[in-house]
Amino acid sequence: MSANDDDILFKDEEPEAPSAAAADAPWKILIVDDEDDVHNVTRYMLAGQKFQNRSFSFLHAYNGEEARTLLAGEEDIAIILLDVVMETDDSGLKLVRYIREELKNLATRIILRTGQPGKAPATKVILEYDIDDYKEKTELTLEKMLVTIISALRCYSFITTIEDNRQGLKRIIEASSDIFERQSLQKLGSGVLGQLTSILQLKKDALYIHTSGLAASGIKDQPMVLAATGDFSNFVAQPMDRINDESALHKTLEKAKEEPHGFYCEDDAFAWYFKSKTGSENCLYFETAQDLNENDRDLLELFFTNVSLAFDNLFLNKSIEETQKEIIFHIAEAMECRSAETGSHVRRVAEFARLLALKYGLGPEEAEIVKLASTVHDLGKIGIPDSILNKPGPLTPEEFGIIKCHVERGYDMLRRSTSPIIQAAAQIVLLHHERWDGKGYPQGLAGEEIHIYGRIVAVADVFDALSSKRVYHQAWSWADIFHYFLTQSERHFDPCLVDILLAHQDEFMAICNRYHDSEREGPEVLERPDPFQPGWEIRW
Repeated sequence: MSANDDDILFKDEEPEAPSAAAADAPWKILIVDDEDDVHNVTRYMLAGQKFQNRSFSFLHAYNGEEARTLLAGEEDIAIILLDVVMETDDSGLKLVRYIREELKNLATRIILRTGQPGKAPATKVILEYDIDDYKEKTELTLEKMLVTIISALRCYSFITTIEDNRQGLKRIIEASSDIFERQSLQKLGSGVLGQLTSILQLKKDALYIHTSGLAASGIKDQPMVLAATGDFSNFVAQPMDRINDESALHKTLEKAKEEPHGFYCEDDAFAWYFKSKTGSENCLYFETAQDLNENDRDLLELFFTNVSLAFDNLFLNKSIEETQKEIIFHIAEAMECRSAETGSHVRRVAEFARLLALKYGLGPEEAEIVKLASTVHDLGKIGIPDSILNKPGPLTPEEFGIIKCHVERGYDMLRRSTSPIIQAAAQIVLLHHERWDGKGYPQGLAGEEIHIYGRIVAVADVFDALSSKRVYHQAWSWADIFHYFLTQSERHFDPCLVDILLAHQDEFMAICNRYHDSEREGPEVLERPDPFQPGWEIRW
């Protein structure tokens, strides 16, 4: 689907055709007959007549083949006045089969006319073919012609109205499905605008706002534009008061707040207001060049009911997520309090992991999950004795065996959770000591057998361990740190992640400096253990 720069993109869909029942369009009547006089007389009899304030327009075909060509290009023909006998005795009946069975056109009303009733008995034709009436040409006086035409147009109008409603409901269901998939307020606002454009073929001038100090807006007690199209595109992420007070927007939104169902329309401006169960106030404003009829309003009310549920679900899920984040972070902080001189280790590893995830190509939301989940990467150490955890020298093989158990112990604590964040944390806890060459623990996985989350945190954890002062070593110099990672590419670490680290050294060092520990002695300390000496690297 093509889009202008100010279009909101949404779930792929084919553009909708204009409604067949446009208010000012004439009713299309196709005359199919091999006699020119029949065309002229029919047109003369119906000239100047109207139904529902719409006049008649005529299309002409003189045989079945011409009719097929016309029908292929005209989708909104209301009535076909069809001769039974033309190039063959049953060409009209064949055309009926073609219309109903091949074109799948069940809306157009078909009135058969014949000058040779013996060729196709009325009873048989009425029973076997989907037609509205079967008349002999000689009996169609002006009065009977009008009665027949008006009756058929009423049927066509009812059928198209039902079909329009069905298509509208289908769009509502599809739109509701789409908006319930939105995982952020900005995306939800954009999705609602996009689906409204699809439902009502609205013009592009519309915006979505959120008030009451949502964290995503960054400003409390000030409405912020979260998604916008058309003339309002320049106001995204800006306060509402930046928009001209003389526009219809502010007046329409204020009136929407006073309505019982939060929906208000005036001229070509429409607004919806909704206050969620969490107290969040949400508004939608849009403009359209078309008038909304009662059916349009019913569709909008149904759509906004689903939108309200979507917002409530989103805020509830966000509240649950924030609670989970807070719990995880407090657990991580409590756990790190047991380790001497680790200071801001949890925060730094989280920031390193997020940066690596983004540079690797994970999306912002997934990178945020990695950041949060990484904070409990050493959760299992909560059961390791302090004498081992804070030992200033190399560990013995026995001590090494004890400390290795922390990954499986931590994994067992998290693995039963159904929360995406906790599941990610479980993977990180289990896998961040695996090595690219398969010589890590606990499972000895190699290469891409190790989940990307584990590979990311392996780099982040070791990078912080080397750049920080610990009880068992001084902080390394930056040159030594990056040289070490270069030598360990395709051995300890995923080579792709090492390349990212080396290509963005300044960004990683900036994080280290931003969250440095007060007792850190700087990166230029030269005294340090040999990284290849057994017993030193295992606590990373």
